[in-house]
Amino acid sequence: MTESTDRIAAITERVRDLLLRHDEDTLRGYLNDQHGSDLADLIEALEPEQRVALVEFLPADLAADALAEMDDVEKPGELLVQLRPGRIGEIVEEMADDDAADIIGELDPDDQARILSSLPVPDAAEIETLLGYPEESAGGIMTHDVIAVPSDLTAIEAIQEIRRQAQEDFDFYTIFVTGPDGVLRGVVALQDLVISDPELPILEITEDPMAVVRVTDDQEDVGRVLARYNMPSIGVVDPVGRLVGRVTFDDVIDVIEAESTEDILRFAAVSDEEEVRGSTLDAIRSRLPWLMLNLATASIGASVVWRYQQTIEALVLLAVVMPIVAGLGGNAGTQALAVTIRRIAVSDESIDQLWRVVGKEALVGLLNGLLVGLVAATAGHFLFGAGMQFGAVVLFAMWGNMVVASFAGAFFPIALESVGIDPAVASSVFVTALTDLSGFLLLLGLATAVLL
Repeated sequence: MTESTDRIAAITERVRDLLLRHDEDTLRGYLNDQHGSDLADLIEALEPEQRVALVEFLPADLAADALAEMDDVEKPGELLVQLRPGRIGEIVEEMADDDAADIIGELDPDDQARILSSLPVPDAAEIETLLGYPEESAGGIMTHDVIAVPSDLTAIEAIQEIRRQAQEDFDFYTIFVTGPDGVLRGVVALQDLVISDPELPILEITEDPMAVVRVTDDQEDVGRVLARYNMPSIGVVDPVGRLVGRVTFDDVIDVIEAESTEDILRFAAVSDEEEVRGSTLDAIRSRLPWLMLNLATASIGASVVWRYQQTIEALVLLAVVMPIVAGLGGNAGTQALAVTIRRIAVSDESIDQLWRVVGKEALVGLLNGLLVGLVAATAGHFLFGAGMQFGAVVLFAMWGNMVVASFAGAFFPIALESVGIDPAVASSVFVTALTDLSGFLLLLGLATAVLL
């Protein structure tokens, strides 16, 4: 275990002991020094009854931080609704509106309504607005907490307005400037504002933002923009350009983690609905359909082997070479697939530009296949005493299969992307099936034609 894991384990045991002894004074002093992330880990390590007791006991601001840091799979919303009604309102009021919306959004409508009814009307309205946006959109991950000053102020008036808004107790990285209608006019650097002539109109030091996003933009696109321009936060505007919120880098880190997990699961032909720490039944329900599909596609390759059973009986050495040809083809296809999906995910290239990748990968397969095929044919000659004709069959079968695999590894994800299907969902299943089919067909077909 890491040092951090050891420390959390020690804290957990200490808190369990204090809870059992009802030593509230010691417990309060002990927990006040803990970070929200550590408190989240602590809550996740406790039994359900102890979780409720601890969250009831924590100061509202610490409880809010801890719930906001908990993993979604631990269902912090369900923990929240188990608290006393008055306590629920205290904790949610301490949360950033985007964190509150994320937690409440996982609950059923009745529980959502119960939590929102415990809040002041303005706070409930802000959270309801965020809940109205698609979960994986810029609107779904943004916060309404922004520092925005009117464009008709002077520098000194803008500073006074910033001081007034900053009392709301949230971190800010960018000062937005808006017109009378709320339309975003630009951004101003705090340094420029502080050193400017107090009577200077703020518009004279306002600059165009490096980038903005619309409320409907996908969260992955938001993450790419923030990473591209190294921005700590980015303004979010509605369809007519009015500033409605901002997305901060910490929210994007969570998005990147979630999207990476989703892509890894899908790349392995596992549904993204399966939680990393989900139950055994969830794992079976998620994976079984893909395994059934894989069984169907693998059966196609098996039918080729059955078709050429007499060739295999006559040349038993083919049974040794078959998994090598199919396996190397599968690896070549996986390499091309991984690179292509990564390129689709992080680049801004159009579909027309992406199609060029297919030609590149086919060329890579052509050259790699030739070299690997030559080595395999030579090794077969020295290890198994195979003749030149058998070596030539292995060479051309492996060469052709690696070309097909590299082509397919680039073709399938781009084709799926062009028709609006997530390329990580089914590409690997079809690429593997095609490489097995082509590998067996080339090897056994060539052996039948040349050696028998």
